[in-house]
Amino acid sequence: MLKERKILVVGHKNPDTDSICSAIAYAEFKNRTGSGVYEPRRAGEINAETKYVLDRFGVPVPEYLGDVGAQVCDMEIRRTPGIAKETTVQKAWDVMDQAEAVTQPVTEDGKVIGLITKGDIAQTLMYSNDKHFLSGAKPHYRDIAETIGGRVVIGDPEARFTEGKVLVGAAATERMQEAIEPHDLVILVDRPGNQLAALDKGADCLILCLGVRADADVVAKAYAQGAVIIETDLDTYSVSVAINKSVPLESFMLTDNIMTFKTDDFTDKVRAVMAETRHRAFPVVDDEDNYIGTVSRRNLLGIHKKELILVDHNEQSQAVDNIDQAEVLEIIDHHRIGTLQTLQPIYFVNQPVGCTATILYQMFVDRSIEIRPVTAGLMCAAIISDTLMFRSPTCTTRDKMAAGALALIADINIEDFATEMFEAGSDLADRSAEDVFYQDYKKFTFGGKSFGVGQISSMSADELAVIKDRMLPLLENECGKNGVSMVFFLLTNIRQSSSEIIFAGDNAEDLITMSFKEAVPTDGGYRIDGLLSRKKQLIPAFMRGISMI
Repeated sequence: MLKERKILVVGHKNPDTDSICSAIAYAEFKNRTGSGVYEPRRAGEINAETKYVLDRFGVPVPEYLGDVGAQVCDMEIRRTPGIAKETTVQKAWDVMDQAEAVTQPVTEDGKVIGLITKGDIAQTLMYSNDKHFLSGAKPHYRDIAETIGGRVVIGDPEARFTEGKVLVGAAATERMQEAIEPHDLVILVDRPGNQLAALDKGADCLILCLGVRADADVVAKAYAQGAVIIETDLDTYSVSVAINKSVPLESFMLTDNIMTFKTDDFTDKVRAVMAETRHRAFPVVDDEDNYIGTVSRRNLLGIHKKELILVDHNEQSQAVDNIDQAEVLEIIDHHRIGTLQTLQPIYFVNQPVGCTATILYQMFVDRSIEIRPVTAGLMCAAIISDTLMFRSPTCTTRDKMAAGALALIADINIEDFATEMFEAGSDLADRSAEDVFYQDYKKFTFGGKSFGVGQISSMSADELAVIKDRMLPLLENECGKNGVSMVFFLLTNIRQSSSEIIFAGDNAEDLITMSFKEAVPTDGGYRIDGLLSRKKQLIPAFMRGISMI
């Protein structure tokens, strides 16, 4: 069964109520009209106002999405099984052949404890001409028997061959006895005299080839001495060639400095590691370090980019990190055309209304899709928030009509609900100055200058005065961060339809006075009557003013 596409719907950084609620509403719209699975996301912490709205309608906070750079989970992970450290070289090679893999993780209780490659196996066997190579690896007798297609007929199959050398007992009895030492493993054929002689010299294991069966005397002697007898249909040459393939992986696998990747690791890290490491494939583990599969350099070529729909913004500086590594499928916005670029034409809706949710409302209506009360409540809240309860100059008749229709569906009184929402949004009881500053903060670049603008709205002049006292010391610290040379903060009084601007940075004050001739000086800032909208009033005025500085 093919896995359904997952498309993420996300707003801008430092999300406001419109950014969050429109992401949720549009994901629902797409799930009811399109193919694939659409999931809402947030590009930052939600503010108190948005939290109130989500709690009010019983909607969970969307999952955080801070970076859309390619990750290991976007690569094709080879689901090759891990193998145990006791696995023989022969079995490991067969597993790797079947999986068409050249690197094999060794696991224990689901965790990666070792790593081998076909190259490691080949190199190990190339240098296995030492007669003590096999005992040095300490294989189980059952594994020796299985590797040479035989069976243990006398002795403990679980015991290990830990001492002595391997030799073929093909010489005359007397000469053969001169070569055998205690604990040796001797490969023999149908010469009972040689078999008994080997046991007399203290051999720990006899391998009888060509289908030979041990006679009663040999069996009795082996049993008495605790020796092992293995019988196989292979000839002595074939046994001699194959026997070293019975060594367990634990005897030579890589165990130190094993590099693993987690599924949420970004591919920039993967590329850097792969460039410095000789392995062609690397284990992938989950958050609990359980083995999942492997990725290789070849998998980097077939990365599946994250697919996104952007709402309430089209500025690269406001988008999630590494937006250029993702595939943007759609943009639904009501701001000016910004700096985002796409590799191919996309579905782009940009309308001069006060809120993204107003556009979404019309989409539901045009497709004759019934809007659920919860969704209607979220969309109505977004319009109230973005238009400052219809006081903002960005507000249009369409916004008012949409909000009215949505309020009826959600069964809410707009004025009462707006008052509760704005009061929740400006509640500073448990919030730091940084939280307040960044709850609705955006960065803009124009004319070679970058500046940041934050905004908070309240129905209470006293509350705004408290916020102002907390913001003034913070602005100086924020200036200069992330390439921003000027910082502004709008304290918007919804009831009085005015804003006070406080500021920091070289030329910041000049920009205010050049952009707004009607600005009235205050203690630490400027009051501008009628200024409510950052998007429609402040930013266009600042862009005109920048050219004059």
